[in-house]
Amino acid sequence: MGGKNKQRTKGNVRPSSSGRAAEVLTREGGVIPGFVGFDTALTSELSYVPAVHGAEEIDNLVDADFRLVLRKLSKRDGVTRLKAVQDFGSMCQERDAEEVKGVLPYWPRIYCKISVDHDRRIREATQQAFEQLVLKVRRSMAPFLKSLMGHWILSQCDPHTPAASAACQAFQAAFSPTKQPEALSFCKDEILNVLQDVLLKETAETLSDPQSVTEEEREAKYVRMLTSSLLGVKRLLSLLLQSDRTALEQRLAHLVNSGKFWKYSKHKTPQVRGAFFEMMCALCEFTPGLVQAEAARLCPAVLLSIDDTDPVVLPPVWEAVLHVVSTVPDCWSHVNAKKGFLPKLWTQLKEGGKGMAKALHPNLMPLLSKLPQEVTDPTLDFYTTFFTSFILSSERALTSPSESAVIVTSLVECLKYCIVHNTEEEEPQKIRTMLISQQLLPLLEKALGNSSLQNGPLFLLVTEMLVSWEKKAGVQGAGEANGSKDVFKGLLADFWEGLGLIFVRYVDNEEADPQALEGVATLLQVMRYPDRVKRKHAQKKKSVKICFSKPEDNEKTGVDGDAVERVCSPQTQHFEDTVCQLAQLCLVHVNEKKSEKHLVFLSLLLRSFHTPRVFSTLVELDDEVKDAVHNEVVNIQNPAMQFLLEQVVVWLAEKGRLDTEHLVEMVFSSLYCCSSQEATRILNHITTMDLQWGIILQIIQRACADPETLKSCRDWLRGSVLGERLLGLTEELSHSWTLISLVLSQHHNNEPLIGEVYMEKILEKLHATLSEAKSLSDAGNMEPLISFICDVASTFFSSVQDCLLLRSAEELLFTVFQFTAKDQAHTHLSDVLLGKLRKVCISGVQSLTQQPDYEFEEEGFLHRAAHWVTNQLLTVSSIKSLQVLVLAVQSLMEAMISACDRDSPLLAHFFTALMPSQTEWTRIRQALPPQWIKTPLLSGQYRGVFEKPTMDMWKSRLSTKLPAHLCVCALLGRVARTVAGDQEEAECSSHLPNLKNTASELLYALQWCKEAEYGPALVSTYHSLLGDWGLSEGLHSLVPMKELLETIYLRSVECGGLWSLTLENYIQTNNLAATHTSTVRKLYGSADSLFPVSQSKLSTLQVLCPTMTKEDRDSLVALSTAGIINWQENDDVYGSLAVLMCCLKADTHIEEEVVLAILATMMEWRNSKEDWFLFASDLSKATADQLNVTVEMMRFLSWLVARCPTVLGGGQWDFLLCSMLAWLETASENVSSLWNPWVQLFVCENATLIVKLNHFFTSSSPEVLEKLPAELAAEWKDFFVEGIYNLLLALPISITDTFTEPDDPVFPLAVLQSVGAALTYVPVQQLTQNSLPPKFIADQKTNLPEPLQTLLNTFCPLLLFKARPLQITVYHLLEKVMPQLPECDGEGDTSKSEDDRDEPCLSPPASLMAILSTCEELCDSILVGVQVGEFADVQPLSVEYSCILGYLLAWKLLLTFFKSSPSHLRAHYAQYLKRSCSLNKLLLHLFKLMPESPNYPLQGAETKESKTFFTESLSLAVDKSNSIEWELPHLACSVYYSTVQDLPAMVRLWWNSQEKRVSAAVEKFTTKYVSPVLSAQEISSVHSSTQMFESMTVKARSAAREVIATYSVDDIFIELVIQLPQNHPLGSITVESGRRVGVAVQQWRNWMLQLSTYLTHQNGSIMEGLALWKNNVDKRFEGIEDCMICFSVIHGSNYSLPKKGCRTCKKKFHSACLYKWFTSSNKSTCPLCRETFF
Repeated sequence: MGGKNKQRTKGNVRPSSSGRAAEVLTREGGVIPGFVGFDTALTSELSYVPAVHGAEEIDNLVDADFRLVLRKLSKRDGVTRLKAVQDFGSMCQERDAEEVKGVLPYWPRIYCKISVDHDRRIREATQQAFEQLVLKVRRSMAPFLKSLMGHWILSQCDPHTPAASAACQAFQAAFSPTKQPEALSFCKDEILNVLQDVLLKETAETLSDPQSVTEEEREAKYVRMLTSSLLGVKRLLSLLLQSDRTALEQRLAHLVNSGKFWKYSKHKTPQVRGAFFEMMCALCEFTPGLVQAEAARLCPAVLLSIDDTDPVVLPPVWEAVLHVVSTVPDCWSHVNAKKGFLPKLWTQLKEGGKGMAKALHPNLMPLLSKLPQEVTDPTLDFYTTFFTSFILSSERALTSPSESAVIVTSLVECLKYCIVHNTEEEEPQKIRTMLISQQLLPLLEKALGNSSLQNGPLFLLVTEMLVSWEKKAGVQGAGEANGSKDVFKGLLADFWEGLGLIFVRYVDNEEADPQALEGVATLLQVMRYPDRVKRKHAQKKKSVKICFSKPEDNEKTGVDGDAVERVCSPQTQHFEDTVCQLAQLCLVHVNEKKSEKHLVFLSLLLRSFHTPRVFSTLVELDDEVKDAVHNEVVNIQNPAMQFLLEQVVVWLAEKGRLDTEHLVEMVFSSLYCCSSQEATRILNHITTMDLQWGIILQIIQRACADPETLKSCRDWLRGSVLGERLLGLTEELSHSWTLISLVLSQHHNNEPLIGEVYMEKILEKLHATLSEAKSLSDAGNMEPLISFICDVASTFFSSVQDCLLLRSAEELLFTVFQFTAKDQAHTHLSDVLLGKLRKVCISGVQSLTQQPDYEFEEEGFLHRAAHWVTNQLLTVSSIKSLQVLVLAVQSLMEAMISACDRDSPLLAHFFTALMPSQTEWTRIRQALPPQWIKTPLLSGQYRGVFEKPTMDMWKSRLSTKLPAHLCVCALLGRVARTVAGDQEEAECSSHLPNLKNTASELLYALQWCKEAEYGPALVSTYHSLLGDWGLSEGLHSLVPMKELLETIYLRSVECGGLWSLTLENYIQTNNLAATHTSTVRKLYGSADSLFPVSQSKLSTLQVLCPTMTKEDRDSLVALSTAGIINWQENDDVYGSLAVLMCCLKADTHIEEEVVLAILATMMEWRNSKEDWFLFASDLSKATADQLNVTVEMMRFLSWLVARCPTVLGGGQWDFLLCSMLAWLETASENVSSLWNPWVQLFVCENATLIVKLNHFFTSSSPEVLEKLPAELAAEWKDFFVEGIYNLLLALPISITDTFTEPDDPVFPLAVLQSVGAALTYVPVQQLTQNSLPPKFIADQKTNLPEPLQTLLNTFCPLLLFKARPLQITVYHLLEKVMPQLPECDGEGDTSKSEDDRDEPCLSPPASLMAILSTCEELCDSILVGVQVGEFADVQPLSVEYSCILGYLLAWKLLLTFFKSSPSHLRAHYAQYLKRSCSLNKLLLHLFKLMPESPNYPLQGAETKESKTFFTESLSLAVDKSNSIEWELPHLACSVYYSTVQDLPAMVRLWWNSQEKRVSAAVEKFTTKYVSPVLSAQEISSVHSSTQMFESMTVKARSAAREVIATYSVDDIFIELVIQLPQNHPLGSITVESGRRVGVAVQQWRNWMLQLSTYLTHQNGSIMEGLALWKNNVDKRFEGIEDCMICFSVIHGSNYSLPKKGCRTCKKKFHSACLYKWFTSSNKSTCPLCRETFF
């Protein structure tokens, strides 16, 4: 049943489980059948226990959960068993001890089974569970130990290490180390029984069930059990006490006597063989008597197995060999050593242990010591063969350094042993000679040419051996007491004689091998300094080594290098004689043959042997050249100095010598034997020679290599000879960089390496070179030079104390700072080099400011740097340059702060030096471009004038250069932020003087950016940069609010302009009007202080007016009203008008009488000061002051219309309306002057007045209108509206004709916005009967009247004009006329429906389709890289935005047109769209423009239902709204919703034709966001429909998305149920049958099919589909026959009747149906009678 590969019964979702079956039986109260281990007599509980004796009595002791787990342990499935073991361990840990103890009687049998499971995971888990059991039951385990211990020992020897480790851990948890022998003694017989059974009785078949376990698993388990048993015997013997071991010997003898046991030594499995030999080791160690008794079988089994090179077997075999030769004295009597043992040993040695040298070779020397005479006879041949094989072994292992090291170590140890062992008699003399001459010396000779042997331990081991011989010969210490002293002296003599011959053979050779010479030098160096090599080897991984001689080790205890050298280096005369001989040979070859190889070798020799005797030998050899020495050196006693001057200096001066490093090393080897004065004298002599700078560099580097050398060369380094030489080399800087770097950066105890005078001169030269590099930086070829100076300066500044007190060092630091503060585009430096320069600068500034006596001087670094930075700010060419400059100053400040406190006067002085004076502030502020005025002027925030503005001034864009004012503010702001850190405002302002001026100027700069609308990109990037630096809100957090507010206010009163807007923004941002009212009022004291108004006071007053108290505003109203009413001829009434409007805008109360008096004054001005009104004026000649007066009057009139229109009489209304119309005429005549912002303001305010009037006359209540003069409303409607819109409709056309480029700075976008707002009120009649100039297009097919066609041809192209207000305005205008257009097409299909076309089609308005086609192509190119379902993020107001906006607006208009069309025309229009594929492209575009999650962004968190772009209506306002960034996605969603609502059939057709990926994305989106809204609206429209059907009723069920139509006529009753799908309208609408009475089944099916067809294929709502279906049924009842092709009276898509009749059978068909019939059948016969149709 539970087979893995069987087919399960249908519906059985879970595999069979006997455990689950048992649980079911228990729950149902059934009796379990009486199987073994189940008790059915006493209880009906599930009571499983294993089948052991006595189960009935103790069954109740086992917990039910334990019983279940124990049962699972016997399952076949390994995973089940593993989980059960883990659960058992957890339960043992969690349950009470008493519950766990109940399991103990059953545990031994289960443990003995699962502890040897074939799955190693189960074995490991078993031991872990056993540990938990042991920890829980403790002593209660005792009665069961004997049955457990055998397998427990087996488990501790498990080949799977984690399982064995877990078993050992459980054993240690059960027994302490002292108790373990007792426990094992108690169970020893049982343990041995288990082990013996496995070793002698068990087989693979008896250990596992052959029926359930595969052969591989059975064999693996058997091998594992054998291995564990053999190791178990070893473990048992190692843990037992000696008395117990003796007691076991008889039992073990039985095991050892078995023939099967000895076969394990040749077992095919390495693990078994390895375990066997480990057991042999244990027997030899713990039961030597037994071993000797079985020696006849033991010795051959072990000694003849040394050829077993398996990695698992070899280590225990050799351990067993050593045990056997030590334990069994007569072991060789049982083995033929000559034929059996030694040949195998030679083979092993020659093969290098086959990669097992680490395990094999350390055993050879102990084996050698145990070999008796009879085995080694003849001794000489034996040793010859032994060491020859050994040396072959070392050759084979050269590829592995670790193997080679082990072999060499073992070889030398064996040599050492053999030589020490054979120190007497004549025969041993031959052996010693053979060992040295035939073994040791050839090995050393081979090593001279082999780098692997040189790098190994050979040379060190030979050295130690020589030292050992010297000690025994009495050369070092007292020597041996016996007569072996002469023997060892002879050995030393023979060795050095042979080695010397080898050395001479290699050295005295013209074609000497450089590698061999290096090998000779290496060997001599190791012999000279063995301690150094020993330390190097000690750091490497330790290799196996057997030490047999301890006295030598005890002697090597020196700590100091020289002490170790005296103790450990060979001290015989032979050593130094050999060195002197080699040195002389080298000198001969160098002088006579000019041998460079011998010169290098001589240098290596002298590096290790710089002794007076060696130098004396060299000098004596060359006595004849003494006369050639320089005159100043005559009597030289020191041979080393003599050798230097006679030989080394001559070699250094040789021309063309490339490699001089070994000569420099020779110089310093010689200087070891010279005094400090002699060293200075020689080095000065070398310096004055005309040597290359590289040699000087090498000498200085070598002098600084260690403290001792540096000390002896100090006088030379600080002396004038070297200083002058270095100064000369600095002139050729490009050739001696490394040298200069070394002498400036190297120091000792914070003192410079060379004299200070020369150091300063070198620095001056470096500065001059760097300045030259600065001027040549454009060439970009000075980078290596700058990099060098950078490295030099870095170490110099950071290491040499008080270095920056040198004037030249400050100059150098200033030049470095200039490099860091310049843009890479100008310096052409790499990033790496620039990073170096910055580090140098920081290091230098820190060193400078840390000097306690450093002051801010005029010629100092800080002052010069600040002055240079302020000059740079005036010429910054780009944002990048500014950023680099500011960051350089910031890092300089941070370096100063890190070196000194924040309250250091240096910071304040530096900040002050960076800050411009008041005059400079004013100059750079006035240099800011004035284009900022435009935005606040047109928005009404600012009332100002500009002297003689010209078109060129407004037309000019901001240059690519950033204004100096912005740069200075950014720098000072960043510096202030850096200094402030986390401090409070009071602390910061005390540190930095005049911080309020900087803070106010920064706010001014931010306000300028805001009014410039962060354009162009340069300003936007600058503002982003301020944001990154934490300056986007200014610095007011660091300055007390009152101080900053007062500063800004005073500047506003004094200068006005942008300062006033800055004041307004500061008050609003910090909400000071609400929180600090009194503080704000104290600024101006009383309102009278601001009157009479100047331009700056007016700007300030406009800002403060909303925050003033009612009393202050009333006072201002009174003052301004008096100024207006009591005006004089030469008075400037503009100020009073402006103040009045400011107060009125702030909702200040004013009496009606005062209002009428002001209006009367204006009407008086109309007569006396008509030029103030600018009627019919040329606005290009009007000044800003004149335009401002007119604008204020417009504002006052707008306020009148909005606030108190009812107080006006007829004459006052006439004045207002006529003025408005006259101003509009003036605006129309002055379109070319709209480049002027004040003219734009003039037009905008007039348009605002028109909007207010329109709103008043269209939205006022009848009660209000009754209070107006009698004829006013009629005059407005009949005269003024027509006059306004005749002028206003033409205005956008004039503007776009005059200003063709919408991105031009002078383009009047604000005018288009205001005019557009006014045009939205235009009546439809004014559009259909417009007076626009006629505009027609050739070959344009149209049924429209001329005014309408002109309107479309004029405005449709403007949908693509890149000005959003104009596009929205055009949309609103055309949307009003779209419902009027289908009427003009009338029955447009009559001429087309009679032909044989597929289906007649009719084009929507040609102008709209033309613009749609253009937009389509543009959108294709814009969205070409976007996949369906991805969201194309379009930058607002970009060119792409305008194209897509025009495209979507055109479609919105087309869908409005489509929706307004009657059904029969709608089918024709739909057919046109289908043929043109426009709709398909639209849908693809929409799914690139709609966001993946169209959530409405302005919804509050408290709304329960989430709003989306489909649930919220779209408001396309002309003015630039806040929602501009998500307007396009919302519009795309709106268009998609209208499309699926008005053209569902076409959308469904498109969806079905798309590939799977696209259709899936469309369906997912539509189902989630569109279908619920659309379905709800369809159902709602059925509910709210006012359409009444004769003889048909329609009801809707919103919850079920169903519509039920009931049709009844006479005795016929029909009920149809229409079901909307989840993905409506993509899915088909289903029509289900309700009740029917009096209708045949076939007819009923036809009608259901018809309704389904109408709802699927018609582009309209459900109600329209039902109306069509009802019409079809009515026609059927009227007697009109069905079309026999579609079985419908009315055609499903074009709604035509069957008209085409067959002349034979007289049946009529739809034209479209016939066309399909003919084209699909390729015949022209009647579908019914099959006669030719004609």
